[in-house]
Amino acid sequence: MTTQKKTSGLTEEMKNSEFHKFFVDEIKDIYWAEKHLHKALPKMQKAATSKELAKAFEKHIEDTAQHIETLEKVFELLEEKAVGKKCDAMEGLLEEGKSIIEDTDKDTMIRDAGLILAAQKVEHYEIATYGTLRVFAKNMGHTEIEKLLSQTLDNEKETDVALTKIAESFVNEEAVNE
Repeated sequence: MTTQKKTSGLTEEMKNSEFHKFFVDEIKDIYWAEKHLHKALPKMQKAATSKELAKAFEKHIEDTAQHIETLEKVFELLEEKAVGKKCDAMEGLLEEGKSIIEDTDKDTMIRDAGLILAAQKVEHYEIATYGTLRVFAKNMGHTEIEKLLSQTLDNEKETDVALTKIAESFVNEEAVNE
């Protein structure tokens, strides 16, 4: 049996390196984050006042399911079991989103503005994480993993832009006038 896998470029030496172990640990972290975000997004969708924001959350739910599948492919390429490691950052961001729902009145643009704020905080965390993990993968020669992480990173950036457009097109202005 050879020590190098064709699909991942993963050698035994690389697999045992501290940097690789750190990389896998961070993949587990974002995997936990995505799975918990996937559970939280329907609540944010339900809490949204505007149809546009609810629709954006619906798309985000679908995208997040795809991100989870992509990470499962990454685990496979890394020859690792797809398991999550609690992500304290995402846990805090999701708790903040829950607080926004509790602290704002139903059917208001103030709530939508708060939900967009919470969702964009999540997106920025994910953009930072996927951007860094993509570079880590590149530096380790994991070209297929780098490609997968780049696709997810691009999607996270698109979601952030879509949320900004909703906020700037009418939500923020209406929230100010409530």
